[in-house]
Parts: sequence; structure tokens; C-alpha cells
Amino acid sequence: MTRRIHFGSAIAVLLTLALLGPAFHAPAVAAEGAKLVPLEIKLPRPLFQGTPKHIKPAPTLEKYIEKPRPPFMAPEGTANLALNKKVTSSDTAPIIGELEFVTDGVNDGYDGCFVELGPDLQWVQIDLGQMSEIVALVVWHYHAEGRVYHDVVIQVADDPDLIDNVKTVFNNDFDNSAGLGVGKNLEYIEDFRGKLIDARNDKGESVKGRYVRLYSRGNTANDLNHYIEVAVYGKPAS
Repeated sequence: MTRRIHFGSAIAVLLTLALLGPAFHAPAVAAEGAKLVPLEIKLPRPLFQGTPKHIKPAPTLEKYIEKPRPPFMAPEGTANLALNKKVTSSDTAPIIGELEFVTDGVNDGYDGCFVELGPDLQWVQIDLGQMSEIVALVVWHYHAEGRVYHDVVIQVADDPDLIDNVKTVFNNDFDNSAGLGVGKNLEYIEDFRGKLIDARNDKGESVKGRYVRLYSRGNTANDLNHYIEVAVYGKPAS
């Protein structure tokens, strides 16, 4: 099994959240009553600067903002539950890399740091090993250059076949081409920060489940699907 190499140390440790804006005022206590603290996420080296000029603005595309994201407040003790957990996929024989790359804790954007899946709609699935309370995810598909991945859908369920208690925490499929329903989220440009997704509901409650499945359907550079790293932040369910 080929292991990927960690190139250099991260040049920044940023505190992040899913909402972009000049400020974020989070409550001091979560819906479950836990104290909230800034979530610390180690970021890799940026490999490009500025908005990619080949990607044109669109009503379905989130405006690219280069400045650091404000803090994402999470319950004290929140950790990356996906680290080194088992990963399965709709593509059982990746073109490049290994499925274990998705959860090995390395989020660099260099060659040898990603798994490449076949064209069209594909998914990777992480078994967290137990029922968990999830507050956020950070997803790095590919950030050696600016790209937009299509039909990004993230679902959480109690079982590996996604039958019991399925919950969609992110969906930017604006035309239902993936067949999982029309999403309300926007497409976005990949960069070194990854996509930070708040998994909590409108009441601030975490989403509960054991299995996390992430779909995508090609990107603006080619029809293939890539994953560098997926972090799932939360705690084991009480």
C-alpha cells in the first residue's frame, strides 16, 4: 500500500466556519447546553492565489472570497471523528491513490495526496465506527488549482446502505442531475481552506449518525472525482 507524503508544515492554523462574512456572533452555549469554543483546523499550504479566471460567475456559484473565514464555534471537546476511519466508495478501484487517503489526516494539495475516482456520479463513505453527534465537516476535493466540483451532496445515516434515518447536510445539485433532490446550497471554488459545512440544524442541534456519504459528479477541469481529505467534527453520541 503506497502512503502519500506530507509535504512541509502547514503555514496557517485558521479558525473557520461555514458562513462567510465580516463577522460572526455565535452563542456561548450550544443547543445541547455545551460550552462553545473556536474549532481549530490545521490548513495546508495554498497552491494558487486569486479567483481562477477560467471560472465564470454564475447564479449557482458562491462568490469567492480570499480572506480568512471567521471562527466556527463548536462544543468544547469536539474532534475529527473521521481520522483514520474506514472509507468505502462507489468506485472500488480508484484510478489514482487509495481510499484511505480520505481520512488519513493529510490535506496537502500536491500529487500523491489525493484519490481519483472515475467519471460521472461517484461517492465515498466514511464509517465513524459508532453513532456520533456531528456539528461540522471540512471537505478538500482538490486544491492544486481552482476548480468547482458538481453535484456535491453529503448525507448522514445510521446504516451503511443509507436507509435508516438519512439526513442531507449539504446539497448543491441545482438541477437534480444526481437524482438526490434539488439542493439549496451553492457550488463553490475549491482552495486550500477546504469547504467548511455546518451540519447543525436551525436550532443549533448536531446531526446524529454513523455513516457519512459524500457524492460528486465531475468538475470544471474534467469528468473525474477527487478527494484529498474529509474531516468530520463532533463527538460520540451519548
